[in-house]
Amino acid sequence: HVQLVESGGGSVQAGGSHRLSCVASRDSVRYYCMGWFRQAPGKEREAVATINAAGGTTYYSDSVKGRFTISRHNANNTLTLQLNSLKVEDTAMYYCAAARQFLCPPKAALSDFDNWGQGTQVTVS
Repeated sequence: HVQLVESGGGSVQAGGSHRLSCVASRDSVRYYCMGWFRQAPGKEREAVATINAAGGTTYYSDSVKGRFTISRHNANNTLTLQLNSLKVEDTAMYYCAAARQFLCPPKAALSDFDNWGQGTQVTVS
């Protein structure tokens, strides 16, 4: 089991930028697909972005494509999400997740990921 700890949540004005980070407790995460999910009040948790273990292939949901960027730094087991041009509808709890597979599925589902962080809140107003 890999422990994931997110940080960087906070309040930001619409149109602004923010960065989220996730640190994994074990080096084995370097061989895992990783992703960011979010859950807004009253809504289901949804995939935001994923990145394969080598970092060469990324996926973004249509709602964030062109505004968010996912990246990873395997040397220090870190996953980041750069959020730009934030909208009020981006307000949610953001979760870091890892799947024990090198390549991410083309359309990531929650069930693909078996390691989850506690989440970090992003509020856009």
